[in-house]
Amino acid sequence: MSVRDALLAILTLGPAYGHQLHAELAIRTPHRGAVNVGQIYGTLDRLTARKLIEPAGTTDDSLPLHRLTRAGHAAADRWMSTVELAALPEWTEMLDQVVVVTSIAPNRAKSLAEDFRRWWEADLAAARDAAKPDSMDARLAAIARETQGVAAIAWLGSAIAALSDYEGFRPLNEARPRRGRRPAPAPPVE
Repeated sequence: MSVRDALLAILTLGPAYGHQLHAELAIRTPHRGAVNVGQIYGTLDRLTARKLIEPAGTTDDSLPLHRLTRAGHAAADRWMSTVELAALPEWTEMLDQVVVVTSIAPNRAKSLAEDFRRWWEADLAAARDAAKPDSMDARLAAIARETQGVAAIAWLGSAIAALSDYEGFRPLNEARPRRGRRPAPAPPVE
């Protein structure tokens, strides 16, 4: 879900082509492992089928550009401004949402971080008030959840503090991403 939403958020900055979006996602999610470029193109196909993006012409060298539709703008706006939690947040997805939105709209990222922190504070309080489990596996799971809550609150607090006076954003990089393997270094000259 985060890759889809992150691509929509990046497209709020303007039309982009597939490999450019792959590079933008990598730059804007340094905490995440590399996303396969094939996943990007598959996601773009699904976003097109769902009418969240549409063709936007081509680059000067004939690469197909994608842009948001009205529904795509609404979906991106919702993801960039709303924390939708029904259960324990997946750590990487929480980072994706806060970090990607920071690169596009820092004021919205601060609000997201505050919402996530409120959720984690309530969850941590509930976990600490709960009866201690009898079985060791349940006890270890409770300890893990409490530890994760403490870590999330600490990270979100640091993010909120860092975002308090940050106004910048990262525009789309117009430089064409490098493709393929890098050339092997030249052998040493003797």
